[in-house]
Amino acid sequence: MSPIGVFDSGFGGLTILKDLRRALPGADFLYLGDNARAPYGTRSFELVYRFTLEAVKHLFEQGCPLVILACNTASAKALRSIQQRDLAGIDPTRRVLGVIRPTVEAIAGATRTGSVGLFATPGTVASQSYDIEIAKHAPGVTVYSHACPMWVPLVENSEADGDGADYFVKKDIDALFKPNPDIDTLILGCTHYPILLNKIKKHVPAGVRILSQGEIVAASLLDYLQRHPDMNERISRGASVRYLTTESPEKFDCLASEFMQDDVRSSTVRLG
Repeated sequence: MSPIGVFDSGFGGLTILKDLRRALPGADFLYLGDNARAPYGTRSFELVYRFTLEAVKHLFEQGCPLVILACNTASAKALRSIQQRDLAGIDPTRRVLGVIRPTVEAIAGATRTGSVGLFATPGTVASQSYDIEIAKHAPGVTVYSHACPMWVPLVENSEADGDGADYFVKKDIDALFKPNPDIDTLILGCTHYPILLNKIKKHVPAGVRILSQGEIVAASLLDYLQRHPDMNERISRGASVRYLTTESPEKFDCLASEFMQDDVRSSTVRLG
């Protein structure tokens, strides 16, 4: 087995996994959620880097030739260091990809006003990764960032459909859009946030385009594999998916089954 590894700090990366499986229905996938140490959004750069590197190494040990960091915080705080400092010493034939750059590359063709809003975790906002990547790949576009510290807990505690979600989603949307009415495109810069999409659509101003990160990342991976046929050939094709968690399987499987709209059965692993 040589599955595509998909890593997230918790459950949010499952929204990316769903789109990856649609794009590559024959491929094998191995999902790893570091639920015992989630959320990553308020963690330091050094901790996120260490946790992410541990996860990447574990997925490599399980036979993954390619790992997708389906986590904006890990992509912001750990991806570049792993690519530049660690891969050569671990295995230079393997690859680790993130979710921020594909999202940024899709922005230029999406905005008309050049004003883009970003909802993300405090860690992703503090990293300024989106600002840096937009400046490189979408010059002329201005990004207005807003941290949403309550959104991930709402999702992970199965409160995405409750009144509390309405309160916090509306509060954060108003905080971003009222001083920046020219925003016409919105990035959900955390893979948990699509679970709140109905609430977000309810309160976002009319005409604002919301980018679907899962679809963008899936399309980017297809393009990557077409440009790297050697990697494409290394991926096993059994149409299987396995789930690993650093939490108890009982806790993970219940919420993961809701995310995937399928029966999820996971195994526990220890990282570090």
